[in-house]
Amino acid sequence: MTHPAVIKTSQLILAGDVHGAESALTEIADNEGDFALVAILDKVAPKDLLAIMRSFDGSRQSVVNLLVTPEQFARAVVLEARYRDQTHAALHGMMNAVLYRDEDLTAEYLEAIGETEEGYTVLANYFGERDDELLAFAMSGVFAEDWQAEHGHESRSITWLNEKIEEIDEALHEGDSITGSRPKVSRSEIADHDWMETAWVLRYELPDIFEQVVLTLRDRLQKRIDALEDQLLAAVAPAADTPARAQDDEESAL
Repeated sequence: MTHPAVIKTSQLILAGDVHGAESALTEIADNEGDFALVAILDKVAPKDLLAIMRSFDGSRQSVVNLLVTPEQFARAVVLEARYRDQTHAALHGMMNAVLYRDEDLTAEYLEAIGETEEGYTVLANYFGERDDELLAFAMSGVFAEDWQAEHGHESRSITWLNEKIEEIDEALHEGDSITGSRPKVSRSEIADHDWMETAWVLRYELPDIFEQVVLTLRDRLQKRIDALEDQLLAAVAPAADTPARAQDDEESAL
């Protein structure tokens, strides 16, 4: 039999009352204890769980974010793509709130996401506009100090993007140059409870997952190149057709 709190939570979310749904679950923890709520969260639909968690971040914590298990979190977070948030700002804030509630569990949560279908995509989305910086870290092992968001991949030329892909491919094919190297900076030096620390944990504690995230970003670069090349072809094609059209017009006039 479905627990009444689960039914109430789903109904409130359907009605658009996410905070009411979170309060209904909080009552479980208040009245029956944290372990009871953890058991209830296993029964809550992942999409409903995600709706609650993405409404909170480090500045506004939720008891759900504080108690959700790695497996429950992973099942929910992979549905984030449904919201079509191009900046992935809500995903970023929500993940930080859970990943860094306990530093000793950060890798466990990241591993659970990485082992879930579409998990690599979620992790790549988490870095948002920092993908350029993440790839630089993958290549060099250090975080650049002069990175600027406005210099992201969207403004790069085809030549630059191709060179970046060549660098990534070279590093990936040089044995363990990305995932097997020793840290050049310690975790404590970049412990921002944000994207840099997440990148560090992925690279040095979950190297296989980190490599797949790098490959995901590499594929996105390739798609960016393909799109730019298509745009160039579309721009050149009308110009190339102009002389032929003019000749046709002259012949028809004769």
